[in-house]
Amino acid sequence: MLWVQALHVIFMVCWFAGIFYLPRIFVYYAQADDPVTKGTLALMARKLYRFITPFMLLTLVFGLWRLSYQFDYYLTATWMQLKLTGVALLIGYHLQCGVYTARINRGADDKSHVFYRFFNEAPVLALFAIVVLVYLRPF
Repeated sequence: MLWVQALHVIFMVCWFAGIFYLPRIFVYYAQADDPVTKGTLALMARKLYRFITPFMLLTLVFGLWRLSYQFDYYLTATWMQLKLTGVALLIGYHLQCGVYTARINRGADDKSHVFYRFFNEAPVLALFAIVVLVYLRPF
């Protein structure tokens, strides 16, 4: 069981490393004026998104596996319900990153660097909330 939990955390850390960096690429893309630089950043965003998506899936697989050990308890625990809500929001965030990555690669992006700077903060807040819920179990 500890291996499952360890793999869940390892893949979550890998996923978050990418989910923290990808929106920074969006910021740099939105600030860039040079078409060559924009092309390089668009390619970086596409490759990073493809790289971190399996980490998201593996995080979910090992998280659900871990959840299955005490399924009845976890689904009735308020802290876990809130954690799973946060995870669902993060999955939505990840998918939205995919939308922005596709727009950037089509050259159809219309967002400002300021928008992306705010967008970049969401996973940080989610990480704090989820870690506090898991380790402190306040409810």
